[in-house]
Amino acid sequence: MTNGLANRLLQRRENPRRTSFLELFFDLAFIFALTRLSRALLDDLGVGGGFRTLILLAALWWVWFVTAWSADWFDPRAPLIVVLLLWVMFGGLLMAAAVPTAFDSHALVFAVAYVAIHLGRGALLLPALRGHRLQVRSARVAIWFAISGVLWIVGAIVAPAREILWALALLLEYALARLRWPFPWLGRSTWPELQVNGEHLSERYQQIFIIALGELILIAGITYSGSGMDRESTVAFALAFVTAVALARLYLVPAGTRLGAAVVAAGPPGSKLALMAGYLHLVMIAGVLATSVAMEMTIDDPGGRDNGQLAVGVIGPALFLTARILLAAAVDSGLPWARLVGVPAIIVAGLVTWQFPQLVSSAVVAGVLLLIVVVDAMPVLWQAAGRSDAAGRPAR
Repeated sequence: MTNGLANRLLQRRENPRRTSFLELFFDLAFIFALTRLSRALLDDLGVGGGFRTLILLAALWWVWFVTAWSADWFDPRAPLIVVLLLWVMFGGLLMAAAVPTAFDSHALVFAVAYVAIHLGRGALLLPALRGHRLQVRSARVAIWFAISGVLWIVGAIVAPAREILWALALLLEYALARLRWPFPWLGRSTWPELQVNGEHLSERYQQIFIIALGELILIAGITYSGSGMDRESTVAFALAFVTAVALARLYLVPAGTRLGAAVVAAGPPGSKLALMAGYLHLVMIAGVLATSVAMEMTIDDPGGRDNGQLAVGVIGPALFLTARILLAAAVDSGLPWARLVGVPAIIVAGLVTWQFPQLVSSAVVAGVLLLIVVVDAMPVLWQAAGRSDAAGRPAR
């Protein structure tokens, strides 16, 4: 028999769903997390540092994503869901605070907070969903997070194996979500059990991506404010702004606002598209984070020559564009050729400007991004011009 509390918590899937104030409040933890991640990457720009930063970003993203997916099913005004979101938010803040030393002295803080977030979610939802078919779905997820949690805790304790164990835990969790959390005797979740409100989740993706761009602008502004505001730093700050605008436009057009409709049109199997969009948003946010670090270094020392700055300045936009191309292909079943050309163009630009000052390399990459924006917009401009000519042509 279904628990009455479950019926009060759950929302009807067909009802329109707007982002609640509490969900936006929850996102504030991610702002702090991104600033800590950019600092961690800036302090360790080598391959190892990049890998460790990616592990931390993937963990924080998984907290945000699983919470956003879970919250999509529930009424955000319900007291239990309010407690759940605040619990995850506090845990996320602990993880973010531990980021700079997560592979050193505060590994246990990061790991325990991560595991507590996911097991705490299950501890709150399982009793509330008693008797409802979704209780089994939540049980599968909680069991697997308990299993992967062993890897997180052991990795925090055993320093030499930390990177490997944490990476394995994340690979397990990301793969299990795609496999719909199968478990012996409990089966696996059906797509209707995982169905999301496409418009709501698409809106949440847009909001978190805007937060990532906001981190880029925030760090650029703080760095510029402390740079002395000389001519070169002012140019670098302007380039950071132009880069942020270009990334925003490339994100929104052409498929940024159509993801929700595509998920809705696909029905329950559209959850596969929503899940893939979650993975691709992780890559896009990683690209924005790397770009933020590159712009910070450029503003701080425009005339410097740092191979690390050039690497993240090229890898960041290339990662973003690659993920954005794949998302557009999934939503529109087509490949935007300007962006396909843009990825190798950015890499070539990086190679050409390898020995130039940071300001020059940042300007060239920003120029390539702007060129992609212009070429992307040409078909729309041509169509608008054609309609204008047709409207102005006298009738015969």
